Amino acid sequence: MEEGKVERRFPVKPKLKSKARNPKQTSESKYWSSFKTRQIPDLISVPSLTFSPTHPHSFAAAHSATLTLFSSQTLSPTAKISSFSDAVSCASFRSDALLLAASDLSGLVQVFDVKSRTALRRLRSHTRPVRFVHFPVLDKLHLISAGDDALVKFWDVAEETSVAEFTGHKDYVRCGDSSPVNSDVFITGSYDHVVKLWDVRVRDSKSSVQVNHGAPVEDAVFLPSGGIVATAGGNSVKLWDLIGGGRLLFSMESHNKTVTSLCVGRIGNDFGEESNQFRIMSVGLDGYLKVFDYGSFKVTHSMRFPAPLLSVGFSPDCSTRVIGTSNGVIYASKRKVKEREQEKEIESSSFWRVAPVERTEKSVMRPSHFRYFHRGQGEKPSAGDYLVMKPKKVKLAEHDKLLNKFEHAEALVSVLESKNPENVLAVMEELVARKKLLKCVSNLGVEKLELLMVFLHKYCTMPRYSSLLMGLSKKVLEMRADDIIASQALKSHVRNLKRSVDEEIRVQQSLQEIQGIISPLLKIAGR
Repeated sequence: MEEGKVERRFPVKPKLKSKARNPKQTSESKYWSSFKTRQIPDLISVPSLTFSPTHPHSFAAAHSATLTLFSSQTLSPTAKISSFSDAVSCASFRSDALLLAASDLSGLVQVFDVKSRTALRRLRSHTRPVRFVHFPVLDKLHLISAGDDALVKFWDVAEETSVAEFTGHKDYVRCGDSSPVNSDVFITGSYDHVVKLWDVRVRDSKSSVQVNHGAPVEDAVFLPSGGIVATAGGNSVKLWDLIGGGRLLFSMESHNKTVTSLCVGRIGNDFGEESNQFRIMSVGLDGYLKVFDYGSFKVTHSMRFPAPLLSVGFSPDCSTRVIGTSNGVIYASKRKVKEREQEKEIESSSFWRVAPVERTEKSVMRPSHFRYFHRGQGEKPSAGDYLVMKPKKVKLAEHDKLLNKFEHAEALVSVLESKNPENVLAVMEELVARKKLLKCVSNLGVEKLELLMVFLHKYCTMPRYSSLLMGLSKKVLEMRADDIIASQALKSHVRNLKRSVDEEIRVQQSLQEIQGIISPLLKIAGR
């Protein structure tokens, strides 16, 4: 080691390269990333997914001529209903989760007992496939259905009769939702681009409010307030203010292909300051799931799946998310519930309100306590702790090892042979700092000098490297002129270098001419 010099313990890095900033993961991204996804395969296209509104929130999936019930705890099937003559298109739980309605493409709507899976009612009035069936949130006696005959029917389930028929749509009716605050109000969306607001107390078949989405409507849902509706169609999701007469609030066009399904979900209790807020989840044929914060009008999370997506559902307890695809796979995601949250769920459950849960406060460990020094490696540091990290061992490249040994010429040759321009620039900058670069160039053999000439020809005109390499090229030509004259290979490299420089000069001259033409025009335009 040379006198007065200290060995470097870290690799050299180029100073000309700006450091790439890693985007910080937001708290909401961490929340959605905590869902662990599991595939449920061997199904056929899944056009509908719906969750039970009561604990334990099982979900029903429509696929082919079958309706399968799944446990949201184990994500395994618990029952199958196969009493359909055609493909099942939609399903809906009643608010008490005792009844389940399902429609199929034959035009039949059936109502099943969830426990016994027997058909209690068979509602047949539609002449075309039924695409939408829904139990109103605040009504246990009636059912809404709509289909490709452009009719919307309001059923009395007990009497098995249609008590109202709405005929305002001009094309297939594919979706709808009921108001979360008014049992008499619901919406339907159609391929005529229109979403209509209906009131069952008005029997003249005229909707009180209607909005034009601008594309065939694939799905429409009420937001929890009851005054805003989200609609999906084309590649956009739009928000409408029904209280304001159907005013458009926002259009989210984050998808690349048709948006097929929407659902509204509540963020879990462990989300921190933003807990208990609601998000709109949308899926589309582009394979993307988008999470939309309609409070700030921005997409807060995005996830890609390897197939077109047809349906999406989110459990009321915020623990399970399911997505149905066109290739017959359900992507079911579960979130680990913290012990603190489980205690809250137990306390809030009426079944466990026999006796209050006794809590004992955990004593704070102090440095004088024996257990303080035996917490284990898994203990998380508190806010006031000073965390001492073990330094990671840095792996040095060959040229870094040679620089540590002060073998400067060997380090330059080694990095030139690696053909990594950023590493070459880093080593050259280090040699400039040590005032050894020109000495290394003068001591290079003819073969190694060819490596340097090839590198200069390739990168000297690049803007990020030219500040150093153009000056170095001039010095190399001056210092090694005799060797260049004696070698045909080096002469060829010099000719290539000259052509690159001449071409760059022509480009810069052309840019200056263009700038001279544009500058007066910009001055005139700015007056």
